[in-house]
Amino acid sequence: MFVASRRWEERVMILYINYEEVRALQLGARSFLGDDTHGMCAVAAAPAEASALEERLAGDLDVDTLADQRALVLALSPIVECLRVEMETLVGDTHPAHESAVAAYFDYAHSLSVLQRLREMGSEMEAMIEVMTDLPVDGVAEASFHFPN
Repeated sequence: MFVASRRWEERVMILYINYEEVRALQLGARSFLGDDTHGMCAVAAAPAEASALEERLAGDLDVDTLADQRALVLALSPIVECLRVEMETLVGDTHPAHESAVAAYFDYAHSLSVLQRLREMGSEMEAMIEVMTDLPVDGVAEASFHFPN
């Protein structure tokens, strides 16, 4: 699911994302950020995290710190919610077996799967920080603790 890895001499966690998940997240980000003419849930002022994430959505995501993981959750959550709304709208406007409704279901499911794995990663990162430092996680640890290989 995800592993610690050495890349560019930094220590990071990697959230592996397959092709279908990347495509679904890209579609959701475009819709959420208003770049898609068919988007059903564009917002006037999208969170900066979502805009920054759109640029990173090309494959696996490096997660350097717990603060980075939490920022990714903040960016992905509204994108996943947007895809859920689009799925529900398409099911209501057509029917559950309509091609566009089925495609929307899979986009939502793929993005939800990534978000769930990212949340699990955060729980594990937090637990590792607590075990290794013998202290509760605070803002300093979130931003400064890098994970050893």
